Amino acid sequence: DGVAEGRGLKCKLCIKAMKKVQDLAGENPDEDKVTAALHKGCQVLGRAMGRLCQRLVNKYLGQITEELQDGDTPRDICTAIGVCRS
Repeated sequence: DGVAEGRGLKCKLCIKAMKKVQDLAGENPDEDKVTAALHKGCQVLGRAMGRLCQRLVNKYLGQITEELQDGDTPRDICTAIGVCRS
């Protein structure tokens, strides 16, 4: 169904963005590094996806930061914020 497909695409994009953010933030990232990486990660997605990414970042910044610092996988993070299904 269309809803699942849309969710699948968003999920894939979220995972891709979180992988990029993990790479940019490096090992043992602090909150500032994660924030900078998230903003940079959203910028590389282009204008439309970048805006969507930015909205997610603004809404879930604390949670994303915490999970990245805990070493969670990109998929776990995207599932936790409700973009992917578990």
